[in-house]
Amino acid sequence: MSDIRFTDQHEWVRIDGDIATLGITDYAQEQLGDVVFVELPEVGKELAVGDEAAVVESVKAASEVYTPVSGEIVDVNNDLEATPAGVNEDAMGDGWFLKLRLFNPSEFDKLMDEAAYAEFIEGLQ
Repeated sequence: MSDIRFTDQHEWVRIDGDIATLGITDYAQEQLGDVVFVELPEVGKELAVGDEAAVVESVKAASEVYTPVSGEIVDVNNDLEATPAGVNEDAMGDGWFLKLRLFNPSEFDKLMDEAAYAEFIEGLQ
């Protein structure tokens, strides 16, 4: 089973078993413009809710990506270091940043579902 949730900082989290995949939303990559650099953390690092998980730099700005769930990093998307534009091409798919083994799955339940996130975006425009 795969489920997806969102934050008010425009990160997405997809859960599959005890693994959470994290990235930025289509809205976030549109606001950033062309992504030119992605800095990813080390595999094995432990992150708590709200910790900086990655840095994204675009032609417009640099932005931190924070983790909305706690866990241990089990994988990072090394393809983004060579091809950071992958974030612009498929932010919610192949443009994922990292995967965490969840410490507390209930943290996921506190995040916005797709309908709530869509409503949140509407309020920003």
